[in-house]
Amino acid sequence: MSHDVRVLRPDEWDQWYDNLIRAFGGVPESSEERELWRTLTEPDRSIGVWDGDVCVGTAGAFSFRLTVPGGASVPAAGVTMVSVAATHRRRGLLRSMMRRQLDDVRAWGWPLAVLTASEPAIYGRFGYGAATYDVTIEVDTSRVRLSVPPGTDDVRLRYAAPADVLDACEAVYARRVPDRPGMPARLPGWERLGILDPENERDGGSPLQCVVAERDGEVVGYARFRVRPGWETSGPKGVVLLKDTEALDPAAHAALWRFLFDIDLTSTVSALRRPLDDPWMSMVSDIRRCGLRVRDALYVRLVDVGAALEARTYQAPLDVVFEVEDDFCPRNAGRWRLTGDAKGASCGRTTDSADLALSVRELGSAYLGGVSLASLAAAGRVRELRQGALAEAAVGFGSAVTPWLPHGF
Repeated sequence: MSHDVRVLRPDEWDQWYDNLIRAFGGVPESSEERELWRTLTEPDRSIGVWDGDVCVGTAGAFSFRLTVPGGASVPAAGVTMVSVAATHRRRGLLRSMMRRQLDDVRAWGWPLAVLTASEPAIYGRFGYGAATYDVTIEVDTSRVRLSVPPGTDDVRLRYAAPADVLDACEAVYARRVPDRPGMPARLPGWERLGILDPENERDGGSPLQCVVAERDGEVVGYARFRVRPGWETSGPKGVVLLKDTEALDPAAHAALWRFLFDIDLTSTVSALRRPLDDPWMSMVSDIRRCGLRVRDALYVRLVDVGAALEARTYQAPLDVVFEVEDDFCPRNAGRWRLTGDAKGASCGRTTDSADLALSVRELGSAYLGGVSLASLAAAGRVRELRQGALAEAAVGFGSAVTPWLPHGF
């Protein structure tokens, strides 16, 4: 059966988006949330599959710039809103959209595509590898204490309406972006995601609250959160539901977390999507009572192997030849020589003997420095062809700061 795969027209957005919502269960979003995603959608970077005049498939891409090791901000397609109608499964529609989309990304000159996966098993066959992980926490604050660094008491905290301090909070976030691989620089409009507060997403909690940390009149951090009241016969058992927090220095970071731990009538701090090396973990008295649970987050796909590997730097000098397998985008397949260090890198085609053999999926996993090539080799997914090449590459590809995706898209 023939289907029409084409770029989305703005006047088709409602039908296109309705197909997406139905594919994810059909529960309507709030008007506020729907309007935000309408505004953020880039129609000229979105595609739909049409069966006659009915939309049966969706896929979009956001124009991101992603921090990579070394601090560079690299163009990346933020793949999003992917769906296929249940009536049209197993007809190759998803493959057709992924094929069209990666060809488009290549034509735009972007070396990377990234996504978050609703089901991790889906995207590996298209060359995406899990590159960042995050941690969900549930801290028993009635039994866990924080040891804070000097200067914490010098930080002033104050409540503020989230919308009133949005610009100041966004400025803090923007200063943090170059410091950690995996963080996207937010284009205008994306700051509204941080204060989106539909009632159906409050999980029994209050409307969104915000506290800012200040020093000498400057905002140096913030925390946005809700409080879900709770009571037992023994007393209050409220939960602090942390949405997000950023800070510019250790003292501001500690002041915000101490505040969250000490909110009256609560005994738990719960949060999703925190970095694996979040500094508060080194401040707590008992990490076992923090309910840590790790899960996959950002998946990375190298659209142009040479350009992507040249865009980042490397912790230690390396000179390695990769034999890359890429069945879905054969233009990436073959041997690539990567030479790089902490100052820069070059990567180009070569006929020299390969040192390491792997697929583009493994390169995507290792790209941001959070997944070790050595661990992938231990799983049989990277083959060492020259003795010592694996250790050289594994060290070089590492990152001093764990990569992290702070929010979904």
